[in-house]
Amino acid sequence: MPAVTDLLTQTFANLRANKLRSFLTMFGIVWGVVSILVLSAVGEGFGRGNQHVLEELGKNIIIIRNGRTSLQAGGERAGRFIQLTYDDVLALGRESRLLEHISPELMRGSIKAKSAFNASAVQMSGIWPIYQYMRTIEVDRGRPISRQDCDDARRVLLLGFDLSKQLFADRDPVGTQVTLNSVPYTVIGRIRKKEQDSNYTGQDDQRLFIPYETARKDFPLPGANNTPDDVSTIIASPWPYVTRMLREEIEKQLGASGFAGLNSRGPVEQEVRDILARRHDFDPADTEAISFWNTAIEAIMFDKMIAGMDAFFLAVSVVTLLLGGIGVMNIMLVAVRERTREIGVRKAVGATARSIQWQFFGEGLLLTGLSGVIGFLVGAGLCSLVNLAPMPERFAGMIITWQINVIAVGLLTLVGVAASTYPARRASLLPPIEALRYEA
Repeated sequence: MPAVTDLLTQTFANLRANKLRSFLTMFGIVWGVVSILVLSAVGEGFGRGNQHVLEELGKNIIIIRNGRTSLQAGGERAGRFIQLTYDDVLALGRESRLLEHISPELMRGSIKAKSAFNASAVQMSGIWPIYQYMRTIEVDRGRPISRQDCDDARRVLLLGFDLSKQLFADRDPVGTQVTLNSVPYTVIGRIRKKEQDSNYTGQDDQRLFIPYETARKDFPLPGANNTPDDVSTIIASPWPYVTRMLREEIEKQLGASGFAGLNSRGPVEQEVRDILARRHDFDPADTEAISFWNTAIEAIMFDKMIAGMDAFFLAVSVVTLLLGGIGVMNIMLVAVRERTREIGVRKAVGATARSIQWQFFGEGLLLTGLSGVIGFLVGAGLCSLVNLAPMPERFAGMIITWQINVIAVGLLTLVGVAASTYPARRASLLPPIEALRYEA
């Protein structure tokens, strides 16, 4: 086997002798590696960005909202408005086998919040403590809403991060008073800054939260047909095993008929609809009577979409890399032809076919490896440059994972071996006499 220094010397000599051809050959490999890194980094960035957004909203939650019936039932015409109530929350807590956590939410808009420094019209939500866990409402100052706050209907509140800045600037709001429609409340905490593009009620950073029982007393839903027990939405989260079952069911449906035949309602939605149908006397098959937003389904569907996108990107990158490998094979075959006389001389002075084969195999593999190193450096550099710019919503930046590095190295090695083997074998099988007679 020839020394590494001999391989390097001969390889770089060939590169210098055929600069344009060598550049184009190396470019194919470089571009293939760059494509694998960059395209996979894009897919990973979108996947993690969406995952983070859903975690900020509540990755595994179901938002249950009022609706209108579309079917006749119980002697009632279609089009009847279904208003969720506090008793519905209690009933779901008692009867559901699939829900782990549940909380009512009483939302009011255009609440006039006034501190000693500023005032603003804000959106407010009355919640149970478990809501904060389900919706990832975490404090960076003070404390969250407690069970005792709800039981005692205390006039306390949590401020969103941006709302706190608006009402108090850079001051610590904890322990101060804020009036809500002239009713005094004590600030017990400020939620951390949330990287949230949107949700069903607006950004949490711009909202405030109070105990649900306090909201029922001070801010019942307005309107002649509403009662203090009416709720705006019900927030629930299923047991983890239920989400796993849902994922398996969606994967089966996708495998059988693709997205066109997908029925992703799932067992939780059906159970909740059955319970509420008995309470409000509507047809359980009426999908319009109660509306659902299942973030677990959204996460599963987005994961599948990203996986499909990654597979497509990887296929494109592999094809590009294979074309680069064909270029390497071509330049090595040309090198064999141009160095036919050299091969004959080496064999005449005692070089074995095996040493000739290793010489050309090593040169081809080295050329591929050098191109791959350049590709890795260029790909990592491009990703780093992109990450310096502000990222759009649902995109976490260009993320190169160790898994894709392993795949890229494996593919690069495979291409290098495949592209070098045939030219090397062809060089080793040249008859010495014919090689010496060869005229370029």
